[in-house]
Amino acid sequence: MRSTAGSTAPTGTRPEPPDRVRRFTTAERLVHRTTGYLMLLCLVSAACLYFGPLALLVGRRHLMVTVHEWSGILLPLPTLLGLLSPAFRADLRRLNRFAVYDRQWLRAVRRRRRSPEARPAGKFNAGQKLYAGWIAGAVLVMMFTGLLMWFMGLLPLISRTSAIFVHDILAWAITFVLIGHMRRAFEDPEARLGMRTGYVNRSWADRYHARWLSEETKGDGPSDRHMT
Repeated sequence: MRSTAGSTAPTGTRPEPPDRVRRFTTAERLVHRTTGYLMLLCLVSAACLYFGPLALLVGRRHLMVTVHEWSGILLPLPTLLGLLSPAFRADLRRLNRFAVYDRQWLRAVRRRRRSPEARPAGKFNAGQKLYAGWIAGAVLVMMFTGLLMWFMGLLPLISRTSAIFVHDILAWAITFVLIGHMRRAFEDPEARLGMRTGYVNRSWADRYHARWLSEETKGDGPSDRHMT
């Protein structure tokens, strides 16, 4: 049951503030936070192995290798556990669907039109959907090439040198994309607040995610409208 401004909250639940709207559940925030920590651990341990001066400063190469391998293997685990949450599954469906207005959002970005009216969005805008899809695919390729490097001879037709080359190039790409993601997050304090507390200001939601706010108010469910 969704609570809206002025409605009575179900017994035993915390009433939603009238000027706030719930954006993420606890499960969704835990998945995001845990995945972020594992990704950061993976990148930091990789840096300790890749850069000579940093490797000398940190030492313990065997430990860094172990941390890097297991943080990489565990990366999909938070998402898999998150599938137990209906809200998380609903968000995955949102991220996996491109609506007509998502194409409008992308056209506005290409034309450098910054007004929220020119960039309509549901719960996630088109940029966030593209980022989520790209990072999910990149993590799977990183895991695949990492396993090839870890278990030499797993696929004899693919050389270890090729696996290392793809792994390293993609690691740099992920690093730059993550920096861009974090930069955008730091430019939007309300979005960070939503990921930290689960709630965002209703006026912010109406300005940047009006279609989602309308969906929440009406209780229409997670499906985006006008799918193509």
